[in-house]
Amino acid sequence: MTARSNGDARTPGLRIVVCAKVVPKPEEVRVDEATRTLVRANVRSEINPCDMNALEAALELRDRHGGEVVLLSMGPPMAEPYLQVLEGVGADHAYLLSDRAFGGADTLPTCLTLAAGIRKIGGVDLVLCGEESSDGATGQVPAGLAEWLGAAQATYATEFDFDPQARRLEVRRELPGGFERLRVPLPAVISLKSGANEPRFLDVARLRAARARGGVTVWTAQDLGVDPAQLGLKGSATVVAGVGRAEGAERRRERISGPADQVAQALFERVWAASKK
Repeated sequence: MTARSNGDARTPGLRIVVCAKVVPKPEEVRVDEATRTLVRANVRSEINPCDMNALEAALELRDRHGGEVVLLSMGPPMAEPYLQVLEGVGADHAYLLSDRAFGGADTLPTCLTLAAGIRKIGGVDLVLCGEESSDGATGQVPAGLAEWLGAAQATYATEFDFDPQARRLEVRRELPGGFERLRVPLPAVISLKSGANEPRFLDVARLRAARARGGVTVWTAQDLGVDPAQLGLKGSATVVAGVGRAEGAERRRERISGPADQVAQALFERVWAASKK
């Protein structure tokens, strides 16, 4: 991933890739205890919520500075209609990396595969991601992508803008107890905090136009030219050793009655004792 010159006539403005993942709805997430993988059958899915924030940020940049917004996802064929919906929201093109060889991947081969897709798209200035996926919640993919692409990075961004003269981003990044502002040169990978903006709605006319263009472009492992030993479960650095059910803690309910001053004193004593544990 290398920065394009200002004179590159292929795409005026920024060429932005938004990584979007189709995930199972949180309330329907199930794990196959035998294979230790997520169960996809008969489970409703959705676009990873904070990836919608990444898409909105990309569309806002395109609105201000021109260019194009390209979607990239890795997943089974059932992800295609979800990417078409995102084209209806405003993205210009969509690519799906779909192959059984990608199955069972942890974040290492996932980053490698997505990076290969970004290189194949070509001429990319900026990659935007959500801060994490709702099914894995590792937050590792944006930083991993930046490493595979040799690009600058900023994670957990809450807002940013593009300086066209300097060809860099001005990023506000959230930290525990505060924030920091960074100047990030292109090419770059940025992850967006959930709720960083208000995603726009689907436009039916855009959706029809996207379908008329022919839908989503699907690439397989062979199209990417990546060593199969580095993909999917084979290329994963971590293995799920076991699956168990965490016991939930039941809330204690206790009613305190009596005169108001005695109730207040009893409540104070219980809170004070709990704070000492």
